[in-house]
Amino acid sequence: MIKSTIYKYPGENDTVLRLFKYLKPHKKFAMFTIFLVFFNNILTLALPFLMSEVINKGITNGDVGYIIKIGSLMLVISALNMGISVASSYCSSSVSAGFSRILRREVFLKIESFSQADLDKIGVPSLITRSTNDIRHVQDMTLMLLKSVVTVPVMLAGGSIMAVVMDPTLSLIIFAIAPVIALIAFFVAKKIIPKFKIVQTKTDKLNLIIREGINGIRVTRAFGRKKYEFERFNKANYELTEVALKINRTFASLIPIITLFIFSIVIGLVYIGGRQIQVLTDPVEVSNTVGDLQAFILYLIFIVLALSTAAAMFIMIPRARISAVRICEVLDVVPEIKETSSDKDGGELKGRLEFRNVSFGYNGDEGFVSVLDDISFTSNAGEVTAIIGGTGSGKSTIINLIPRFYDVTDGAVLIDGVDIRDMRQSTLRAKIGFIPQEVFLFSGTIADNLRYGKEDATDEELWRALEISQAKDFVEKLPDGLNHFVSQNGINLSGGQKQRLAIARAIIKNTEFYIFDDSFSSLDYATDSRLRRKLHESLTDASIIIVAQRVGTIINADRIIVLDKGKIAAEGTHKELLESSELYGEIVASQLKKEEAEAETV
Repeated sequence: MIKSTIYKYPGENDTVLRLFKYLKPHKKFAMFTIFLVFFNNILTLALPFLMSEVINKGITNGDVGYIIKIGSLMLVISALNMGISVASSYCSSSVSAGFSRILRREVFLKIESFSQADLDKIGVPSLITRSTNDIRHVQDMTLMLLKSVVTVPVMLAGGSIMAVVMDPTLSLIIFAIAPVIALIAFFVAKKIIPKFKIVQTKTDKLNLIIREGINGIRVTRAFGRKKYEFERFNKANYELTEVALKINRTFASLIPIITLFIFSIVIGLVYIGGRQIQVLTDPVEVSNTVGDLQAFILYLIFIVLALSTAAAMFIMIPRARISAVRICEVLDVVPEIKETSSDKDGGELKGRLEFRNVSFGYNGDEGFVSVLDDISFTSNAGEVTAIIGGTGSGKSTIINLIPRFYDVTDGAVLIDGVDIRDMRQSTLRAKIGFIPQEVFLFSGTIADNLRYGKEDATDEELWRALEISQAKDFVEKLPDGLNHFVSQNGINLSGGQKQRLAIARAIIKNTEFYIFDDSFSSLDYATDSRLRRKLHESLTDASIIIVAQRVGTIINADRIIVLDKGKIAAEGTHKELLESSELYGEIVASQLKKEEAEAETV
């Protein structure tokens, strides 16, 4: 079983800070990035001062040697700055990308531990958004922080100090600039921060519609509802676009506002500096003032940019925090299916499945909803136990309790004489070959899909499983045989072909229990009959549980359980139930004539 490699720190409340613990593997690289950014800022602050020195001492005195000397130093610093800037960008990108990779891994592992009930609470489309968009937002914030956490204080402090050195009087303008930028940031944040959460919710909704549209495309076409689905998608897409545009327009307006603000300050400073120069008579003093004024303007621009970056952080951090909250909601889910600390592999009763007074229900909008009530039965190795009943009688619920997709509300499910809650989930599920009602095949070759049941299966084992599942003939006719490519969810295969491949995938596990959840529904009667005969011949030591709608599929089962409204209404063989169960008789009568039913019995 794959485990998280990150330590858990209890008692952390701030979600953004909580997620930063995943930076631990990149701590040294992150510190090196911060050092590079700090060094880059120091060198940047030196350039305006050196420029003023060139003007004040070199140009004023006509000292070409001094100009070349300081100019060369400025070129060296600029080249060094460029190299450091590239290195810091590389390091910060590596750290943020590595951070998001670890975070995605942790979220994926957490989702893998979810029970079906946990998945239902959050929803698959929302989980996809949280695993992609939300993590990207936190990654972007991390990248920005690595560059800005040093840049903002260093440029603010260093720029202010150097501005005072250049011109103490004009430096007073700094105290007027800071409140203006802070005010702009406050109004922008107040306007767009609430919209960030709306964007995430709208994205979840759009993902849901896209996912339903793709998965249900055949139904959409069959019912001629293409226009309806397009309008539904278009509405959700428009709503998301509208909110995103409002945010983007607000951000877009910031750039010209800040640019206008900076140039207004520069024009004002040039005007004030020009007036100061007009009253001077000493050429040297005039030259010094010009050099200091140019340096002062650059330092002031550094300060304004640092304040603007701080304002952007003030806006972006809440956005990332919303995403962080959504990520932490996933990481903080306590799975309903709790893993046991012990790992009992089973007793001497190999191949024995027992339901002992099992009840199951869930809390709905209108209170507790009971699905199963006091279910008890036993299935031994070599036996076929069939479950039949009307829609909503609880058949699939019984099936989902065996591999612990859900936990029982009361009673116990025992495998090999051991309560499945005392087994590790990996141990339990290794004993089960499961064929779900809704078959899912992964994109890849047929062999890849079959080896999902057993990674090291040989080609001979694959063909044997295909032969038992009645899939060998159609696979042999495919151009590439076992290497035939299967599209996602097997959309390039028929329903019957997909079911037979799913059955083969389970058979290849060669395990103690096989569960068929209405897994023969897409097969014709002849194929169904041949498949059941092969299963009977090949899986002699396994306990087989079959849920079916067709009486013909279960007619030869060792035990047939008839469910009605979550309770066992009758139990016995086909012949016994025909005589003792009115409900079973009605089911049979609705599908087979009495003579056909008797003829089907072996």
